[in-house]
Amino acid sequence: MTNPVIDELYSTWHRPGRPFFLIAGPCVLENEVMGFHIAEKITAIATRLGIPYIFKASYKKANRSRLDSFTGIGDEKAIKVLGAIGKQNHVPVLTDVHTIEEALLAAGSVDVLQIPAFLCRQTELLIAAGKTGKAVNIKKGQFLSPESMQFAIDKVRSTGNNMVMATERGTTFGYGDLVVDFRGIPVMQGFEVPVVLDITHSLQQPNQGTGVTGGLPHLIDTIARAGIAAGVDGIFIETHPDPPAAKSDGANMLPLDQLESLLEKLLKIRQSIQSAG
Repeated sequence: MTNPVIDELYSTWHRPGRPFFLIAGPCVLENEVMGFHIAEKITAIATRLGIPYIFKASYKKANRSRLDSFTGIGDEKAIKVLGAIGKQNHVPVLTDVHTIEEALLAAGSVDVLQIPAFLCRQTELLIAAGKTGKAVNIKKGQFLSPESMQFAIDKVRSTGNNMVMATERGTTFGYGDLVVDFRGIPVMQGFEVPVVLDITHSLQQPNQGTGVTGGLPHLIDTIARAGIAAGVDGIFIETHPDPPAAKSDGANMLPLDQLESLLEKLLKIRQSIQSAG
C-alpha cells in the first residue's frame, strides 16, 4: 500500500509549474520525543507554504567512522516510532536501509526506502527495495557519474516498481571534501525520475582525523538556492533543534528554527524561474 502523498508526487513531479517537494528531518532518530517534535514543526511549516513533505530520519546509522559513534535506539523500536510519526502527522516517512532484511523490516512502517550512496550499486539490495512496492530513493554515490545512475534505477524498475527517485549528494573531491556538479541534475532527470538535491550531505567534510565528519553549514543557503535555480524536483535537508548537540552529522545540519525562512526564499526563486519560462 502506498501513501497518497507519494502517489500525488509521482503523478505530478514532471508537470510545469509544480512545487518542489521537501525531504527533511534529523540525521538519526535520537529518541522518540525529538522525532515527533521535529516532524510536527516541519509539517506545520510545509503545510503553510504548500510544499509536499516527506519526514526523514535514519532508524540506525550503519556507516560511522568511529566504533563508539551513536548508531540508534534499537532497530525495531525506531522503525515503529517512525511509523507512528507518519501516522500522527499524516506525512510519508523515509528511512535508509542497508541490507535485504532491513528493506523488508522497514517497508512495514515507512513509505520511502532510501539506498545510501555507498550502496547504490548493490544489485540485491536495490531489487529487494523495489519488490517491497515502496518508493525507492537512490542516493548517487560520491564516486559515481550521473550517467551511471541509469543502471541503479533500472535495477529497481526491473521489479515492476517505477516509484524511483535519484538524489545528488556531492562528489568526492580529493580527501575530505565534496563538490556538487549541477550538470548532473538534468542528466538524471533524463531517466524520467524525480531528482533530489541533498543539500546538507553535499556540504559534509568526511573522513576527518578526529573520526567525526565535518561540514560547511554556512553554505546551505548557497547550495539550496543553486539547486532550485538548476531545477531540482525535491530538496533534502537534515535539520535539528540544536545541531552541535546532535548525535550524528551535527556539523552540517541546519538549525530547525532557520528552515522556514530558507524555504520561503527558495519558493520565491522557484516562482521567479517558472514565471520566466
